Amino acid sequence: MHFVLRPLFPLFLSISLFSGRVSAGGVYNHHHHHLRHRFRPTKLFVFGDSYTDTGNILFPISPGLQFPYGITFPGKPTGRFSDGRVLTDFAARHVGLKSPIPFSVRNRVGLRRFKETGVNFAFGGTGVFDTEYPLPNMTTQIDFFQQLRHGDSVFTNTDAQSSVALVSASGNDYSFYFAMNSSRQGLKPFIMSVVNQIIVNLKRIGGLGVKKIAVTGLGPLGCLPVFTAPSSYKKCNETVNSLVQFHNFLLKEAVKKLNQETKHSSKVFIVDVYGAFMSIIEGRKRYNNGEFKTPLKPCCFGVKSGFDCGSVDGEGKKMFVLCKDRKAAFFWDSVHPTQQGWAAAFSAFKSFRNHF
Repeated sequence: MHFVLRPLFPLFLSISLFSGRVSAGGVYNHHHHHLRHRFRPTKLFVFGDSYTDTGNILFPISPGLQFPYGITFPGKPTGRFSDGRVLTDFAARHVGLKSPIPFSVRNRVGLRRFKETGVNFAFGGTGVFDTEYPLPNMTTQIDFFQQLRHGDSVFTNTDAQSSVALVSASGNDYSFYFAMNSSRQGLKPFIMSVVNQIIVNLKRIGGLGVKKIAVTGLGPLGCLPVFTAPSSYKKCNETVNSLVQFHNFLLKEAVKKLNQETKHSSKVFIVDVYGAFMSIIEGRKRYNNGEFKTPLKPCCFGVKSGFDCGSVDGEGKKMFVLCKDRKAAFFWDSVHPTQQGWAAAFSAFKSFRNHF
């Protein structure tokens, strides 16, 4: 059972979605390189899916709660969809904060604990709209934040203004679209509706007082192991990546417009996941003098069709293979990076790094 993207893109094989290609580099404008007064947030609020979830899904069937997830950090499964840290953890560390507490454990830790670092509202498998998983979509996640801001008065205006939001939409809406056997004629309008809703969400988060918002562009979905498996993990699926480039192009234009409209309130910037992942996959970006030898091959995968990383059979026998060197793998399972993969990608997220 997967919580970000499944191999649900059968229609992609016969379509080319976006004829004009948008290059991975140069799409996002990295402004504010030299800020005189670096903004030091005291809180991090996180919205999104499994690229940022650090433990919101509490039911045991979640892959993030199965061995070998969490094997690198913290040594056991905690609900993160990786062998260790995920995007949220690197973002928090970069701005000098502890990783924010998952919203789902509020009854266990008490609402006051949220005051210390902020809250992680991200649930693996969710999208901007509803997906196949009955979990809070992004609108509902923002509702939770609004309740903490205004209903429970956990966060003051000052708290919100000294915070940063990380918003991750990494493609679950599209895998669900294809799971529903939706038409390829409807694909472009659907991408537009996803991007429009992301903008609505960013406006709402800004309206709740958050001054800086980082939103992820889509990564190269066609390079996920789930799509590179047919080529023995050698080749990305360019048709799938054309969908991604169309989404990212629309997002870039919409964010530019949003920033012009809201000059004096919140500032939104895009985290170029596509560019960062591609620089690693194509070997242009080296990390700690090392490189990922077979970047498209996952570290952890099912022994045969129908089994995934963490799968066991009816007798509890493990039905997955684990690589010897996790640090040499960019992808952990068929859709998620390893901790080392996220570390490498984060070091390439110039827009995020330049803001703080």
